[in-house]
Amino acid sequence: MENGSTIYLYTDGAASGNPGPGGWGVVLKCGTLRKEMSGGFRLTTNNRMELLAVIMGLEAIKWQNATVEVWSDSSYVVKAITEGWLPKWIATGFKKKKNADLWLRFQAVSSQHNVTFHWLKGHAGHPENERCDRLAVEAYGLPGLPADEGYEKEESALF
Repeated sequence: MENGSTIYLYTDGAASGNPGPGGWGVVLKCGTLRKEMSGGFRLTTNNRMELLAVIMGLEAIKWQNATVEVWSDSSYVVKAITEGWLPKWIATGFKKKKNADLWLRFQAVSSQHNVTFHWLKGHAGHPENERCDRLAVEAYGLPGLPADEGYEKEESALF
């Protein structure tokens, strides 16, 4: 990827059950270059996978201050940024909010770049979104998935 070019980051997350096995998928595009990534966990939620897809895509960018356009079908992720929910959650210490571990990780990595968010309708035929969905679903179907330690720690704290 060429430093200075806009990077298009397409993301999706999926879970079979909520909670259940979950996966994330990413397509990064910059000029003529394309990179796909995915991963999964044995027990997690759809929202965690949606957010983790964005994080993993941003963490894959090798230079600072990249211009990144994120395209996601997750209202949860997109509205947290575009409607200013995240700064409020941080200010209140994430009281009664889930996924604090991932949101803090997101904040750290996103602050290294110039990131804008766009919502797109899922399962509506957008090629990169459809590919991300397939990557996420394939990932949670793999054997021997690891634990989503953030999810499991959060859930055990509730009881």
